[in-house]
Amino acid sequence: MYKCLNCGKEVKIELKTAKKIICPYCGFRIIEKSCPTTGKRVEAV
Repeated sequence: MYKCLNCGKEVKIELKTAKKIICPYCGFRIIEKSCPTTGKRVEAV
């Protein structure tokens, strides 16, 4: 999932098949990859 930096809506884009990277809601061309809210827990050895 990606997030539009203009309107803030989440957009699903397949980068391999997309000809243009554009927000379908507002037409903005700058998006960022959404990071998961959960973190990884690593046990120290």
